[in-house]
This record gives sequence, structure tokens and C-alpha cells, in this order.
Amino acid sequence: MVRRVLALTSGRIAVAILVLIALLAVCGPWLAPQDPLATSDNTLASASGAHWLGTDHLGRDVFSRLLDGSRISVLGSLEVALTALVVGAVPGILSVYSGRAFEWLTLRLADTLVALPFLLFAIAVIALLGNGITQAMLVTGALVSPLFYRVSRAATLAVARSPYVEAAVISGASVGWIVRRHVWVKVLPPIAVALAQTIGTGFVIVSSLTFLGIGVQPPAPTWGGLLASDLGYLSHQPWAPVAPALLIMVTVWACNLLADAIRDVSGEAGRALAGRRAVRTRTSTPVPVGGSR
Repeated sequence: MVRRVLALTSGRIAVAILVLIALLAVCGPWLAPQDPLATSDNTLASASGAHWLGTDHLGRDVFSRLLDGSRISVLGSLEVALTALVVGAVPGILSVYSGRAFEWLTLRLADTLVALPFLLFAIAVIALLGNGITQAMLVTGALVSPLFYRVSRAATLAVARSPYVEAAVISGASVGWIVRRHVWVKVLPPIAVALAQTIGTGFVIVSSLTFLGIGVQPPAPTWGGLLASDLGYLSHQPWAPVAPALLIMVTVWACNLLADAIRDVSGEAGRALAGRRAVRTRTSTPVPVGGSR
């Protein structure tokens, strides 16, 4: 699947952008030219050689804070996506094979999580457990998990009706063996699409919560926090929100682009695309005239 995704132009663009964002998250704090928490008297300064994106209302270097804040934003979105994957996909697959009681319970729980407003619920849990990005992301990931539950359950139901899975069940194969041998391969493509989309959604959620000051202890920098601080001084620096907003938009766009690329190369559409490429390759290969005797 990875090679087919990279064979698409959209897939290569999405992977390149996401790799760049991941490098910013890993190396951003070390690449920051100045201390992102250090204040100075040079407040609301314009872009210059010393401050590439200027300074904020406390004289802190905006470019350094943008690089340093990339780690929290990326890790927060990954926490949301991975939590939703584990909490949603595993019960979704097992609900097909674990009996009617487990199926009914997980379906009702998924419906309940969908009905809860994640922002208000996250605020309530943070008020109980303390203001921290990990608590906020774990709670938000659990509230987003019904997406993975429904995707994995639908894909598992489609596979469960196939003759080879029914034969394995009749022959006495365990649920774990059936899932590893037959189900997981068929369920993986739609789950990969949902995971890419959820990572993009996670960026929006992290940015929204940190914009409101939830989940992060000040003065720790985040992309959403930079947006919130910049909006209060638009009369002095109208260009200030452009950089963090552009980073968030490009990252979410790349995640959605990757999800579309995975959807294009998986299933029947992916096989048809691979078949058309194989035909073009054969037709474009020059046929030698004559031969050796």
C-alpha cells in the first residue's frame, strides 16, 4: 500500500508535508534560534534579521515559539488519533465475533460518545484531573473513537460473510487467529483512511483547545496559543496570525490529502488503478524488431 500511495502525486505531496511537520516536531526546539520563553523590552517588533517573525507582546521571539510549539501540537494530534484507534477499532472488530451482549453494549456506548460534545466534556474532565495536554487528548480521543468503531465494524462484517472466514469458524479456529489471518488485512485500508483523517482532526482539536488555553500550562508555546495571543494585537501586527494559521491549515490539508490517496489505492479502485498503470507500462515498452538467430 505504501508504494502505491507514493506512486500518486497527491500521496507524495502529503507524505512530504507530513514528514516536514514531523521533523519540526522532533527538531523544532533545537532549531529555535532563541529561547522561546525569554521576554525582552522589544515588544511587538516587526520581522528582522534578529527576529524572523517579529516578537509578541512580551518581547518573545515568535519564530522560536512557533518551532518549539510544533512538538506539543503534533504529539497532541497523534495522541488523539492513536487513542481513538485503540478504543474504537478493537471493540469494532470484536463486536462481530464476541456475542450479542458485547455487540449491544459497544453499540450503545458508541452512540453515547457520539452524543457527547467533546469540547465541553474535555473541559469538565480537565477540571477534575488537572490542566494537561495528555488528559485532554486522551479524553478527546475516546470521544472521537466511534469513527473507528463504525469503520472497523463495517469492514469486519463484510469480511465475516466471506466463505473462507465462515469455513475457518466452522473448523474451530479461534477469534484471534481469524482476525490476524483474514480480517485485519481487509480492515486495514479503511482504518488507515480514518487514521489519516483523524490526525488532521486532531490538529484542529489541539489548536482549538490550546487557543482557549485548555490543556497547556502557560507560557508553553503552541500553535493555537500563538493564534490566541496574536489576535489581541491585530492593530499592531495584522500579519501575526498568518504563520500559525498557515501551519495548521497545511497540516490538516496534507492529512486529508493522504487519506484520499490511501482511499484511491485501496480496494477495487486501487486494483483498477494498478491495472491501468501496468497496461500503460506494457504499451509504452518498445518492442524489439527482429531477433537474433
